[in-house]
Amino acid sequence: MSERRLRVLLWHVHGSWTDAFVRGRHEYLMPVLPEGGPWGGGRAGWDWPGVVEVPAAELADLDVDVVVLQRPEELALAERWLRRRPGRDVPAVYVEHNTPKGEVPNTRHPIADRDDICLVHVTHFNELMWDSGRAPTVVVEHGVADPGERYTGELERAAVVINEPVRRWRVTGTDLLPRFAAAGPVDVFGIGAEELPGRLGGDGALGDVGGRVRAAGNLRPRELHEQLARRRVYVHPVRWTSLGLSLIEAMHLGMPVVALATTEVVEAVPPGAGVISTRVDGLVDAVRELLADPAAAAALGRAARRAALDRYGLAPFLADWDRLLTITAARTARPASPTVPVTTGGSGS
Repeated sequence: MSERRLRVLLWHVHGSWTDAFVRGRHEYLMPVLPEGGPWGGGRAGWDWPGVVEVPAAELADLDVDVVVLQRPEELALAERWLRRRPGRDVPAVYVEHNTPKGEVPNTRHPIADRDDICLVHVTHFNELMWDSGRAPTVVVEHGVADPGERYTGELERAAVVINEPVRRWRVTGTDLLPRFAAAGPVDVFGIGAEELPGRLGGDGALGDVGGRVRAAGNLRPRELHEQLARRRVYVHPVRWTSLGLSLIEAMHLGMPVVALATTEVVEAVPPGAGVISTRVDGLVDAVRELLADPAAAAALGRAARRAALDRYGLAPFLADWDRLLTITAARTARPASPTVPVTTGGSGS
């Protein structure tokens, strides 16, 4: 396979996924606009040496090898800025990060009627649930840069990471937090966590939400990892989103995890690496037991770390993406086959 370094155009949509993706060997171009925003924010403050910010007006003059699309609007945007049609005039893949919405399992993907763009799902569950139509599909599972085994569990508290917990409410299982708080204090990290006091009936002060559920702030990754690792157990109450990278990161840290057995969690947390169930009362009991037994919590966390390193390591993730990007860049028009030879997880690559 060619070792040529590719020019890959993409937008910064999901910080943690992008952080792993741009650690590959290629040159990653991110559009910038004077006003920034969702279409021209460039790196958005992230320190990514392999990323080059490019003014949108200059993209048409650049040789781009592959376009990585992540939102439906990017199809038209890429065509306008590049003056080339993704999938036709310039090779492209579309990464679907999310579970389908609407009439599941009959939700049709926005590119389902196209056979010139490979649809890349980040979990097998997503590939199963989306109606991808004629689009060729492949699964490239998440990869995480190992933050190291940092778990101490010194604080007898549970940790949760949820972005926009009030707006997303039942989707992210925010409504379940008071039930988990019956087992012990719960610290909620993430964007918009400060909005929880009013919704949960607390006194409105940051740090005191509905009694034992506490908003703990939106932290940068390194600080977040340090704070998570001090908590005794990680709780993943999500009903219906794609596999949260925060769960995988917590496992990498060596944290014991307690999670709803929904979407891809049943694959991500194998037996012995955590407690998963659709019975909330059983999960609450598990949290209570782990908070009370530091040795058992640490043992479960070690197993969780082994499982995460085996399946969601950075090296196989980058190797899979390197293959897919190289194959895609070699195509000048329609893909020759809907089958793309990449691995889908595990320690091999």
